[in-house]
Amino acid sequence: MAIFLTKDSKVIVQGMTGAEGMKHTRRMLAAGTDVVGGVNPRKAGTRVDIDGAAVPVFGSVREAMDATGADVSVLFVPPPHAKAAVTEAADARIPLAVVITEGIPVHDAVAFQAYARARATRIIGPNCPGLISPGQSNAGIIPADITKPGRIGLVSKSGTLTYQLMYELRDIGFSTCVGIGGDPVIGTTHIDALAAFEADPDTDLIVMIGEIGGDAEERAARYLADHVTKPVVGYIAGFTAPEGRTMGHAGAIVSGSSGTAAAKKAALEAAGVRVGATPTETAGLVVALLAQTPGDAA
Repeated sequence: MAIFLTKDSKVIVQGMTGAEGMKHTRRMLAAGTDVVGGVNPRKAGTRVDIDGAAVPVFGSVREAMDATGADVSVLFVPPPHAKAAVTEAADARIPLAVVITEGIPVHDAVAFQAYARARATRIIGPNCPGLISPGQSNAGIIPADITKPGRIGLVSKSGTLTYQLMYELRDIGFSTCVGIGGDPVIGTTHIDALAAFEADPDTDLIVMIGEIGGDAEERAARYLADHVTKPVVGYIAGFTAPEGRTMGHAGAIVSGSSGTAAAKKAALEAAGVRVGATPTETAGLVVALLAQTPGDAA
């Protein structure tokens, strides 16, 4: 089993015929993803040959869903057009939209997140690597060949750290890895993923990666304390970041003691989370917990 994305997911790609869309559609297909179509109104009715697979192009998300039964859309759309593309996906009531695009204006993200939420479309992102259920499906840009199926669930703000933990724990493997993105306004949150992993019978342990800025990790810690029974290991990026300076992600800015790595680490540890000082130490904590009996690990 997995969360949000399984072997049965049927994926369409908005922006498939662009350079980035084509490159990553090829990688998704190679990973076994059931990519059933692309969306481009100017090329509707054509087919694109991708390594021997003739992928149809549709004029709209609704048309693609009606023709293929698609339930996931991955968006490789330039920032000025992202709001319209997400709105179209939400109007079609697609269950899951994975917004890879970075550089989307915050006011656009606020608008389309609210619009999608009102139409029961789950957004992952924006400015995210997407998600992968190894051995089942890959929706986004996460490398598919650095890990294997297993029983660890991973939720992360950082794409790079997602890849590193996947690689460090490649001998154990993952149920699903979700890169939620690091922008100030995102759809699926740490808490959403934690709740889904808690309910997934094939996830035994959860890894949560956060970073400086905002209070998402503190809110996740409060949720963990009250609702999650599975062992959780955490890592917070940004211990050496200077105060008041944006670091990488648009949401990663610290003001005073609010949003610091130390404050987030303390909140998670108070909720019973083991927090690593480095990604490698974090992976070591996972290995140690999984070596214990289920009763001891909890």
